[in-house]
Amino acid sequence: MVRTGQHEKVDGAKDSAFRPATGKQTDKHTDKTRWRMLDERGRHTWHYLHSEKEVKEWPQSTADKWYLGLPTDLPQQPPSKTPMQAVKNGLAFFSGLQLPPGNWGCEYGGPMFLLPGLVITWYVTETPIPEAHSTEIKNYLFARQNKDGGWGLHIEGDSSVFGTSMNYTVMRLLGVSAQDPRMTKARELLHSFGGAVNGPHWAKFWLSVLGVTQWEVVNPIPPELWLLPDWTPISPWRWWIHMRQVFTPMSFIWSKRWSYPPTRLTMALRNELFVEPYDHIDWESHRNSISPRDNFHPKTWVLNTINWALVNVYNPYIRPNSWKAKAEAWTWKLIQMEDANTDYADLGPVNATLNTVAAYIQEGPNAESVRRHRERLEDFLWVKDEGMLMNGTNGVQNWDTSFLIQAVIEAGLAQDERWRPMLLKALAYLEDQQTLENCVDYTKCYRHPTKGAWGFSNRFQGYTVSDCTSEGIKAVMMLQSIPSYPKLISDDRIKMAIDIILTMQNSSGGCASYEPTRGSEYLEWLNAAEVFGRIMVEYDYPECTTACITALSMFRKHYPEYRAKEIEVFVDRAVEYIRKAQLPDGSWYGSWGICFSYAGMFALESLACVGETYENSERVRRACKFFTDRQMEDGGWGESYKSCETHVYTQHEKSQVVQTAWVVIGLLEAEYPDVDVMKRALRMIVGRQGGDGEWEQEAIEGVFNKSCMISYPNYKFIFPIKALGMFAKRYGDIELL
Repeated sequence: MVRTGQHEKVDGAKDSAFRPATGKQTDKHTDKTRWRMLDERGRHTWHYLHSEKEVKEWPQSTADKWYLGLPTDLPQQPPSKTPMQAVKNGLAFFSGLQLPPGNWGCEYGGPMFLLPGLVITWYVTETPIPEAHSTEIKNYLFARQNKDGGWGLHIEGDSSVFGTSMNYTVMRLLGVSAQDPRMTKARELLHSFGGAVNGPHWAKFWLSVLGVTQWEVVNPIPPELWLLPDWTPISPWRWWIHMRQVFTPMSFIWSKRWSYPPTRLTMALRNELFVEPYDHIDWESHRNSISPRDNFHPKTWVLNTINWALVNVYNPYIRPNSWKAKAEAWTWKLIQMEDANTDYADLGPVNATLNTVAAYIQEGPNAESVRRHRERLEDFLWVKDEGMLMNGTNGVQNWDTSFLIQAVIEAGLAQDERWRPMLLKALAYLEDQQTLENCVDYTKCYRHPTKGAWGFSNRFQGYTVSDCTSEGIKAVMMLQSIPSYPKLISDDRIKMAIDIILTMQNSSGGCASYEPTRGSEYLEWLNAAEVFGRIMVEYDYPECTTACITALSMFRKHYPEYRAKEIEVFVDRAVEYIRKAQLPDGSWYGSWGICFSYAGMFALESLACVGETYENSERVRRACKFFTDRQMEDGGWGESYKSCETHVYTQHEKSQVVQTAWVVIGLLEAEYPDVDVMKRALRMIVGRQGGDGEWEQEAIEGVFNKSCMISYPNYKFIFPIKALGMFAKRYGDIELL
């Protein structure tokens, strides 16, 4: 174990047990054959086995080997020449990765700001860190270090102050020497950016918790906002769920002005992260200092004015202790309700780490809440060939499993006895993951109802998500409508899912993600994050809206009498939103996948649901032209993540298997008449399939908040299988190669 808890005072500073390591030590690797991923009803945790007895008693699974980049020994398949041969070869490989509960797992990495929050949390709460964890986190961060020595917001992003200062700090906390040549290069780059004082709000916050910066550098995060009446337009309950669940513990900690006592290591970081001598820095003057590389969403003059008033008027002269105490008590209560309603899994890794720190401050190091948080933080960790990373949630289990079921059915293979056991296990998994009750005091803690829903990852986290519920119930209805499959999920439970979907529509007709939009887009004037856009409130998304449209449309075919009029109105309004959301060039902007390729696939599926196709719809023809105009020489499509940032389709330097599959699915939904366009695309997909049925990982697939990319490694199986299967069903299993 690497421990943070063994300290002694030395000249007024704690003597941290985190000792600088030599370059040789930082290049250590664990034995990858000793890692195991445990799946407990969809809860994924990684374990490193130390003894030969443990290794013998717990053999490494095929999935473990694949995650870790080890040979899987899955058999070679006959060469794929037709769509269905490629589908079956892909399923032969992917079915070998199915986990015992029936779901699939994968990394959900990409963001480079998650590990810093975790490691700082471990450090300031004096949590023992397993040596294997420490080793592989260092390996991952070195593997993801950019050529210029820095780190970006995400794994494909340019180096920034946020990424470089925070990941440099992680390396030092885990024992990497400041003299390591890679650290020297990172430090020189950071200094060329002006040092850590030019980091965004979140960087300054975490470094203040660590005791490396002073709280005066952090713009105000007043918990008193939670004391505003609910009718107030800026009340936090109106914010996007991720924003308010991060703001709540962050405001609690800011109000406490809690910092970890100085240690030799944090005092060293005070000298390493800044250009000026530490004692000469005017912290308050740097509240709004930020590097252009990090300033994706500049603060508005409105927010700057409010911050000035809070710093110079409210905090020093007006803020009564009674308000402060009341606000801290209420935010702490909200933190407790979040922990209780998710069994400490929490919404995501950012509020999970912040809630851990808040619990440590409020209840002390030996509290049950702190123990549970330490245990649950393991749910976000993932090990791969490069090392250990932190996932963007505690997994994508429900989401990927639902899509895989649909893909196999679309390919016409659900009644093939070869794939039946796989699908039965997947159905049983979804049955186990549906949430059957609302969380406790859900109105008091401003949660949306959860009864009948599926979340993104698993039932422990338990948040309703519109498209996860919709894709989940679609998978269930599709499979259970096949006579040879058991009805594990009853009619009543199917109707419960429909009931929750019907609560998700906005006044625009579109659907958001976790709950209907509660606040005005003008709340973006108060966006303090700087590195993210469109984070303050929920928005309409073509992807989420399509999932709801298709689920409700499928449901009413099976249950035509149940809430028929409400479903009809919902679908009509949702389709009208899809029509209005189309841009003049025929495209739709995607918010959860990259980017126009992803949203276009879903939007064309929505229009197909109501009979709009290439033949009868001008808007569908425009959408198809948008795609066909961008087909690459090899027949595929490739879209850069820059599209998400600029709102302009940006060609990737190379075609991408996943995005090509998305476009082909969209064209098939549109009934696009030129078969050769799709044949060329599928020829590229089949040509890139390995002999064992695997497709290799290419560029990153997902996005959130416009600027941060995130990985969906299972997409390279799910969507090519679906595209190839849909094509073969319509045009026959023709030879492509």
